[in-house]
Amino acid sequence: MSKHLIIGGSGGIGKAIINQLPEGDEIVNFSRSRPAVNRQIEHHEIDVLNDDLPELEGISSIIYCPGSINLKPINSLKIEDFQNDFNVNVIGAVRVIKAYHRDLKRNGGSIVTFSTVASKIGMPFHSSVAAAKSGVEGLSKSLAAELAPKVRVNCIAPTVTDTPLAEHLLRNEKSQESTKDRHPLKRYLQPEEIASMAVYLVSDNAKGITGQVIGIDAGIGSVKS
Repeated sequence: MSKHLIIGGSGGIGKAIINQLPEGDEIVNFSRSRPAVNRQIEHHEIDVLNDDLPELEGISSIIYCPGSINLKPINSLKIEDFQNDFNVNVIGAVRVIKAYHRDLKRNGGSIVTFSTVASKIGMPFHSSVAAAKSGVEGLSKSLAAELAPKVRVNCIAPTVTDTPLAEHLLRNEKSQESTKDRHPLKRYLQPEEIASMAVYLVSDNAKGITGQVIGIDAGIGSVKS
């Protein structure tokens, strides 16, 4: 039996991860609201950027889900926008990993973070979020080297996913069809697809995988349609 720490389990991808983790595994969730899931979890109402983190033992994985989609032209972005995106995506992850990585090293375990396809390819209006998520990728690769061989660290880089965070991008049928058309596979993602990869990466089936940024992006990051 494994014990998973989920950060942001009340959101679309985080909630899907909780629902897909094996029955019998323990789940601890940090978020500002309790996830609406049909299984037993240990929930802590926590802002990981500002609150003290509780003492936990026996953690076998950390899955850090928080993110941001702050899409504006550079002349409309304030320095505070860059700072806020960096804090949510990078500093929050750093605070959690610093708090619990020793336990992971003792037990052996895995960390999963989240980036975006916009860190791989240039997209207009993505400068703030792409800068922050590129920081997540660099953090993940560095920690994969530093924490090996006891702890594996991998990063998932999705394209647009149908979650509450992205609802303004998929706000109507025209926006949805336009988003699909930009992708070679002519679709965007569902949170369950991303969750399946996260659950795989923290399982023993992925014990040979570390230091990877894994794109789940309907082809947009590598295929020209």
